[in-house]
Amino acid sequence: MERFGSALKHWRGVRRVSQLELAGRAGTTQRHLSFMESGRSRPGREIVVRLSDSLGLSPRERNGLLLAAGYAPAFPESSLDDPALEPVREALERVLEGHLPYPAVVVRPYGELLAANAAFEVLAEGAAPELLEPPVNLFRLALHPRGMGARVANLADWGRHVVENLRAQLLRSPDPRLDVYIGELESYLPVAAPGPEHLGFAVPLRLRSRDGELRLLTTITSFATAMDVTVAELHLEAFLPADAATATALRERALEPEHGRALKPGL
Repeated sequence: MERFGSALKHWRGVRRVSQLELAGRAGTTQRHLSFMESGRSRPGREIVVRLSDSLGLSPRERNGLLLAAGYAPAFPESSLDDPALEPVREALERVLEGHLPYPAVVVRPYGELLAANAAFEVLAEGAAPELLEPPVNLFRLALHPRGMGARVANLADWGRHVVENLRAQLLRSPDPRLDVYIGELESYLPVAAPGPEHLGFAVPLRLRSRDGELRLLTTITSFATAMDVTVAELHLEAFLPADAATATALRERALEPEHGRALKPGL
């Protein structure tokens, strides 16, 4: 049970909770929790589930804690092309289409683009071909100087906003691969020099385009309540106009005969 004890202690440290606090949350005693961490007590499946709930672990992390305790995973991990996930794929496609004429994308961990609606073209406009070859990495495309980075008028602030969101994810779920990835993205950013009008986290994207500067807000939807690991790790990112001029430009762009097409490389 040393493996489970080490895993439990690791997650308790990441979440910064004491044995006493976690024991109270999970409905057990500090003594029992101490025995489980030291390997002196074998945890039952029920207490492992309660500890996972109390620590706020993701489905993948919960599976890992169960495996460390010697139990079968609670959540399946399906391939996206699995027939069982067809309703999910169809729902995502409807959401992407329904968000038109504004851009929307579906992304999996590390920024891998799974699908995008036709308005994605405004984000990909002028990007180097190699950044648009599957699998497209959305965050690399967004910040790379040969991608959107060259067209983002407020790259220092907006790019920092993107990176800090990823850093928050890294703090919650430590991952060496994500740490390396964040380092790469940071290398594309100029040094930020916040002025008197700096808005902190409320940073709209100011994107230069053939239609002039577009101002876009982003919303991110997660599927954290999904019962499948694959689905739980997906994110839907939707871009919304921050002003009337942007809304008009995107609506008019959608009426053009050669408007972009939806991308579904992973759905």
